[in-house]
Amino acid sequence: MARASAYHILVKTKEEALKIKQKLDKGDNFQKLAKQYSTCPSKRKGGDLGEFNKGDMVKAFDDVVFRRPILEVHGPIKTQFGYHLIKTVYRSNG
Repeated sequence: MARASAYHILVKTKEEALKIKQKLDKGDNFQKLAKQYSTCPSKRKGGDLGEFNKGDMVKAFDDVVFRRPILEVHGPIKTQFGYHLIKTVYRSNG
């Protein structure tokens, strides 16, 4: 089973996600911004979702984590929860 670890920032609007992404592009700290802006309970851990299996997350989120380059910030990615900025820390193909 493929596994991965990722951080994310979840916000309500695409515009808000884009503003945060601009801060990240300028070198702001991902975990600090997650604690400040994210609406997900993971914000207490700087957006750390820990390790999870492929299929544990919604498809749009999974597609980013298991297909796009690691250690880059991807997004905004829209799900039923809102807009995510996602940074995959590592993954294994199981």
